[in-house]
Amino acid sequence: MKSAMKPILKLPDITVTREDLLLIAGPCSVESEEQLFAAAGEVRRAGYRFLRGGAFKPRTSPYSFQGLQEEGIRLLGMAKKEFGLKIVTEIVDIAHLDLYADTVDILQIGARNMSNFQFLKQLAKAGKPILLKRGIAATIEELLLAAEYLTSGGNPHVILCERGIRTFEKYTRSTLDLSAVPIVKKLSPLPIIVDPSHSCGRSDIIIPMALAALMAGADGLIVEIHPNPQKALCDGLQSLDFEQYREMVLKINRLRPYLRDVKQGKEADDEQRIPE
Repeated sequence: MKSAMKPILKLPDITVTREDLLLIAGPCSVESEEQLFAAAGEVRRAGYRFLRGGAFKPRTSPYSFQGLQEEGIRLLGMAKKEFGLKIVTEIVDIAHLDLYADTVDILQIGARNMSNFQFLKQLAKAGKPILLKRGIAATIEELLLAAEYLTSGGNPHVILCERGIRTFEKYTRSTLDLSAVPIVKKLSPLPIIVDPSHSCGRSDIIIPMALAALMAGADGLIVEIHPNPQKALCDGLQSLDFEQYREMVLKINRLRPYLRDVKQGKEADDEQRIPE
């Protein structure tokens, strides 16, 4: 008789297993209360509990929108209370931990900081689950070693994220390396989710790539949604509008019977490979 699915994330009042899927959605950047609450309502209506939203935005250009910063965290806290959601946001400075303490449930380490090893050592002691994104030029081995800085430093609650790597291709923002998903599954017990928004950089192919990621064995997704992507202050081209988000959720739900088989096969592999 098959044992219950092992959790990929445990919070005080919610546990996510591989069968459940960890589905995170929300705007690239918190822009206003109206925008954030609209996105939070969509996430909640879809039956999910995890809202993403950038407050402090590390941008390539110093002239690009840098996020609402402290005000963004305040708005995320309001959405958390109003909709009963868990908050996922990027941390760019260890000094922000106190600011995040009561609001943020999962700390995201962005691709730019994957190899900031001193930062990883500090965050290992943060006492919160961490979502670690693969760097744009990082190998799979380098991603796993970066995760080791967190787990060996005392934080076992690490979720890996494949978000695309830089190649010579110009039709997408990055190249989504879906081969990383089954490879990580063979090499590590850590869960791995996929970010089709940042990797694709274009909303018209996010849904097929999201579905492909789940069929490859990903434990979840993190996608960007916006009530009006054309007017987004950043990354509107890679954001789903609400109609597209609902379409994606519908297609994921239709895939669930097949995903269950994929996940159960992975669970059996884990039981053989990792001693209790």
